[in-house]
Amino acid sequence: MPNQPPNQPVTLVVLFGGKSPEHEVSCISASSIIAAADQEKYKVKPVGITRQGQWVQVDVERNPQVDVERTPQSANRYPQSVGTITAEGRTVNPIEILTEDTERTTVVMPVMHGSTGEDGTIQGFLEIADVPYIGSGVLSSALSLDKTMTKTVLQLAGIPHARWRQVTSEGVDNIVAGDDITLGDDVVAQTISAVEQLQLPVFIKPANAGSSIGISKVSDIAEITEALRLALRYNNFVIVEEAVQGREIEVAVLGNEHPVASVPGEIIPSASFYSYEEKYEDRATLCVPASLTSDETREVQALALATYRALRASGLARVDFFYEDGRNGNGNRGWLVNEMNTMPGFTPISMYPKLWEASGVGYRELIDKLVQLALDRHDSHDRHLHSDRHLPSA
Repeated sequence: MPNQPPNQPVTLVVLFGGKSPEHEVSCISASSIIAAADQEKYKVKPVGITRQGQWVQVDVERNPQVDVERTPQSANRYPQSVGTITAEGRTVNPIEILTEDTERTTVVMPVMHGSTGEDGTIQGFLEIADVPYIGSGVLSSALSLDKTMTKTVLQLAGIPHARWRQVTSEGVDNIVAGDDITLGDDVVAQTISAVEQLQLPVFIKPANAGSSIGISKVSDIAEITEALRLALRYNNFVIVEEAVQGREIEVAVLGNEHPVASVPGEIIPSASFYSYEEKYEDRATLCVPASLTSDETREVQALALATYRALRASGLARVDFFYEDGRNGNGNRGWLVNEMNTMPGFTPISMYPKLWEASGVGYRELIDKLVQLALDRHDSHDRHLHSDRHLPSA
């Protein structure tokens, strides 16, 4: 992992917003990064994507608060700088905005969460544009956002995780009218069967949403239908997971070929699970570092790195665990991987920067390391892409 900041002039494009339900969360993360990035080291260029998909160069000095409309949902939740990016700024051509600075190296930090931002789509676009970017590539991003594919890879890699079942509504006669969904009988039957195998309580989630969006904790069969309606608003594939009674531990990972793990942190929710409101209204208690023995710390760090490698991650990720330590009636299976986030939140209260700060890497230094990792990965990818130069002539 690089220990030095980038040794070349860099334009840092902070790309945020997008069509995802996590649009607002992305705006908060971007605001924090823009404020923290070393303005003498980087030419910081904030570029927002509206909910309609338009790219807008946000005309601000250090904070994306111009041309932002606050939505009713964000009225009491976020700082004044947060809301929905509008197209009133300078609408730009995506390729042109990424390639217009010919005197400096452009690095993109796609601080976008959920679908169209963390699922490999924006990463694929940046690959085609041949622009270095922070974070994992197409494959890792797609695998990690889809919870069913994550669990499948973990199972093949022999990495412990909670029990789960997949439910799909593809090809099922679900009638959608606005936010109301009338479910087909088959998808309900699939879910009841999954719940019977896993036993109540369970969590019902959309397969590819983040920030705890669309998640329901189901403790009674009668609650299944409403939980399905909520999850299916976001995806045709739904995952049903056992409700693990264990501690919630998270580990931040940083690096490409030789990643390193942070100290672990623990989340103590104030509610029955770590919901959207818990994450972004600062209700949960974050304990950094977590109260673990040295052996427990080494074990969870090793599992975090194994997960990172199994899912082909690069740059950064946060690996989330349940820990059944046999105490307080929470089981005794030990460490269970819950999920891996390839673009974890960078808000002031987010766990990823907090974990690295506790590990000796401050917020500004963290940005430096991520930029250099993006440049290293791009150079390595370019060498592999042009390996045919070494083939003998026909």
